[in-house]
Amino acid sequence: MKNLIIRTLTGAVYVLLLVGCTVYSPVSAFFFFALVAAATLWEFGTLMNTHLGARMPRPINAMTGVVLVAAVWLSAIASPQTAQMFALYGLLMLYIIISGLYRHSQKPLQDWALCFASQLYIALPFALLPLLCIVYDAGSGTLAYNWIYPLALFIFLWVNDTFAYLCGCTLQKYIPYKLFPRISPKKSWVGSIGGGLFTLLAAFIIWRWQPETMPLWRWIGFALTVVVFGTWGDLVESLIKRQLGIKDSGHVLPGHGGMLDRFDSALLTIPASVIYFMLTC
Repeated sequence: MKNLIIRTLTGAVYVLLLVGCTVYSPVSAFFFFALVAAATLWEFGTLMNTHLGARMPRPINAMTGVVLVAAVWLSAIASPQTAQMFALYGLLMLYIIISGLYRHSQKPLQDWALCFASQLYIALPFALLPLLCIVYDAGSGTLAYNWIYPLALFIFLWVNDTFAYLCGCTLQKYIPYKLFPRISPKKSWVGSIGGGLFTLLAAFIIWRWQPETMPLWRWIGFALTVVVFGTWGDLVESLIKRQLGIKDSGHVLPGHGGMLDRFDSALLTIPASVIYFMLTC
């Protein structure tokens, strides 16, 4: 009961922070996701240093990710500081390479590869979020912040995860087909399909609530993108943890594991959703 209470309270605070910061303003959204990116990069570095014997420079790698997030967010609002921020990002990436000459690491190639991979896998998705929420208003000729799209993305992820678990627990004994047993033995096809169907229902409800945003078919396509890539994102993190021989990526969120455990699905879903919107605009 104590663990359930802790898990519930942690989840409630997490949801309130994400929803509140996303809805309140683009500034609060930027600071929230920049902080999440930094914490997730730090956690990734800790895992690699502890379990792979790497020597990732965690502070500078986390700072580099935050600069990338800031650069893309500034670019999305056409800020004149965009070029300087991208230049700073490039300078920090050069520092990560050059610092390998002085850190006496036994595996500098591994350290570089892990730093670059973390920038692509973790920092870039959070940096791409403004491409979903900062849009050009043709009527007024100005940029507008529309929080409904990033919020819907996370709602779809939560609905998919929740109902995939519930449907899997309820129906797996009748339809015992595993989705990806080599990576995640507990995931089933019936759970994934159930989660997907409820996510489509959530897309319909959001469309009815915000019919002026985009047509129903685009909402359905958006939801399907989240379902497919969210599942792959979960499996990718499971593959990482399986290779490292760990159950949770961390303990920063009591009852929920680490930052990677909470945002694993989003790390592939955000870039995929940006691509989806670009292809269907």
